[in-house]
Amino acid sequence: MDERAESQPHVLLVDDNHAFVENLAEILRAEGYAVDSAGSCASALDRVDHRVDVALVDVRLPDGEGTALAKTIKEQNPESEVILLTGYATLESAAEAVRAGACAYLLKPCATPELLLTLEQAMRQVRLQREKREFARRAQVAEKLAAVGTLTAGLSHEIRNPLNAAGLQLAVLERRVQHLPKQMQPTLLEPLQLVRDEIRRLDHILEDFMQFARPTQFVAQPVDLDSVAHKVYNLLKNDADQRGIRLECNSPGEVWVLGHDERLRQVIVNLALNALEATPKGGWIRLYCQPGERQVAFFIEDSGPGIRPEAMGRIFEPFFTTKSTGSGLGLPIVHAIVTQHSGTINAENVPGGGARFTVRLPAAHP
Repeated sequence: MDERAESQPHVLLVDDNHAFVENLAEILRAEGYAVDSAGSCASALDRVDHRVDVALVDVRLPDGEGTALAKTIKEQNPESEVILLTGYATLESAAEAVRAGACAYLLKPCATPELLLTLEQAMRQVRLQREKREFARRAQVAEKLAAVGTLTAGLSHEIRNPLNAAGLQLAVLERRVQHLPKQMQPTLLEPLQLVRDEIRRLDHILEDFMQFARPTQFVAQPVDLDSVAHKVYNLLKNDADQRGIRLECNSPGEVWVLGHDERLRQVIVNLALNALEATPKGGWIRLYCQPGERQVAFFIEDSGPGIRPEAMGRIFEPFFTTKSTGSGLGLPIVHAIVTQHSGTINAENVPGGGARFTVRLPAAHP
């Protein structure tokens, strides 16, 4: 996958003048924009999705008014911006552009420097809106994590005592059963083993609760993230093979971050296990690093069905899960560990299907 293409700002040109669109597209692509085009309102609406950042829309289109299209684009994709273009500017048309939610109004033909400046101003607004949304989401998640952490600490203490007592009494009962005649033991020991397995499962969930409520403090040290990723790869490769899934681990070599080796290993293990559970037989999972001067990005991609839209905004919430079993704390713990490392984590669906988790951590220079 071309990461550079994914990071390019996307512009949609809506104009029925083919020559004008071709010339404009050539200019914008030379400036680093990804460009799509449409010649009518209907075809423009077919192309509007979350990847369109700015739409350049002609006021007069064969099947409708550009101002009406601008309003629809803003309704479907509130974070995008619209720049209206016209060859016949009037005070009334300018007022209509404002009412439609357009951020700018240009007269055709406009000078290239003016167009590029207006487009950059529009992109600035797009980035600002996305940053505001991300900050609000992080604040909401952090608030929930803190509240649930406090609650979990108290509940875990109350649960641990009866759980330990149940395990002790079960051990006593097992020893007594073993003193009975051999032929009677299997029918009695089988349900006892089932109870022991369930107690062990509850104990593991409780450990997740405790780790979530009271994360272990650490002193950040330089850690080779590539080495950590390959340890996880070696750990899970056999499991992936048995499931018929191709597990890949690629990176440019040593990639150093500031953190804690074991806790970062836990992050990658949890994300990789989630990917294994989501990916069908015959699919693939990729682990890879992308070094940077200040930050290192670590990616886990899979070819599974992706994350459902209704779950996308909640996957880092405590106790939220789409699985039939589990504590719903796996991803919140991952989020807490990454945050403790002064890093960020986000999830997205990738074109063509599948999910991608991106973890960004402070770079280290040993």
